[in-house]
Amino acid sequence: MLQVYRYLTYFLFPLLVIIIYFRSIFNKEDKIRFKEKIFSSHFDAHKDDKKKLIWFHAASIGECLSILSLIEEINNSNKNIDFLITSVTLSSSKLLKKRLNRYTNIVHRFLPLDVEHLTEKFLNFWRPDLACFVDSEIWPNFLFKIKEKNIPLLLVNARITKKSFNRWKIIINFAKKVFGNFDLCLPASKESEKNLNKLQVKNLKYIGNLKYSAKNILEELGSANEKKLNNFKTWCAVSTHDGEELIILKAHLEIKKKYNNILTIIVPRHIHRSSNIKNLANQFSLNSQILDNEDLINSKTEILIINSFGILPKYFNHCKNIFMGKSFVKKLKNVSGQNPIEAAKFGCKIFHGPYVYNFQEIYEHLRSFDITEMVNDELDLAEKITKNFEIQIINDKHQVNLLNDYGEKILKETALELNKYL
Repeated sequence: MLQVYRYLTYFLFPLLVIIIYFRSIFNKEDKIRFKEKIFSSHFDAHKDDKKKLIWFHAASIGECLSILSLIEEINNSNKNIDFLITSVTLSSSKLLKKRLNRYTNIVHRFLPLDVEHLTEKFLNFWRPDLACFVDSEIWPNFLFKIKEKNIPLLLVNARITKKSFNRWKIIINFAKKVFGNFDLCLPASKESEKNLNKLQVKNLKYIGNLKYSAKNILEELGSANEKKLNNFKTWCAVSTHDGEELIILKAHLEIKKKYNNILTIIVPRHIHRSSNIKNLANQFSLNSQILDNEDLINSKTEILIINSFGILPKYFNHCKNIFMGKSFVKKLKNVSGQNPIEAAKFGCKIFHGPYVYNFQEIYEHLRSFDITEMVNDELDLAEKITKNFEIQIINDKHQVNLLNDYGEKILKETALELNKYL
């Protein structure tokens, strides 16, 4: 089966090169650094043989955020280590560029395509002393090559849902060989622990979801915009998908019946949809504004549409009522939900629709502390937001401390496990 996979990736390689090139033209890849994915001449490896190198591979923003605290923890206790982070998305590279600018021993690169000749050269150039794949990032060529070179290999914050397990089950013998490459698997949930156990991983240990340990970065909106927002009753709809903004706008109109100074902030999951959302708001005769970095909020704005990456902490710090998207779209129910932990650690009350499949266990845990609550439709959402305006929710320090302590415990235990392989 491995040979079939290798032949397939080899023959598809020219097509994938063309696809990535065209994606760069349409701003879906970095216009310069996309070559890191397809040409070994652009790997730009800098291995210091006097130091150990830990390589973390995380797909996108959520996975990258989950490991930054872990890297910082290891970095603080081991002064002779360099870190390589690879990811695959443009948004993750922008986030890491902002977060890593104060470190001299942490670098980011895009992960090359999982084609045998690229994986071989990447590992030969970088020569990591420990490889950690994050979440559900499983690339067979890389995994087998890593083991061929006797590099310790860990699956950190592993997420194997019922849906993904059922896909692996179709090729169960190959799946067991793929996951057999890992020296240690640290599942993110009890469900993932159960599914990894079925895949017969040789060393499995449940500590908890590493995303609880991500540190909140307090960022200010800027005094002018902060002053503007203080004149409104504000709430925020985050990571919304097509179809959900209609529900958000209808909820806004309901809340407006009681609070005429209501401002709804929408942060779409994909910011290229900002103009579509503005057009939708116009259909309801609502004053809307697309806000780019450094823009000032218009005092007549009713619907504020955020058109930039990495700004959520600014709004979580200001708004204490949050709707978490990808939870009202029925056709996405098998891949539904967005991570609510960051908002929860800012002391926010979080509302969501009925579909949160990818984060079910997290929502259940937060619900036990009355942090999250499901809503059925726009009327239910509007009613609960209005109620919270009436009781004037403030930053819940007990909630924040509780989650921070829980995350710190997971962080310490995870770092301890990784240090065993250094």
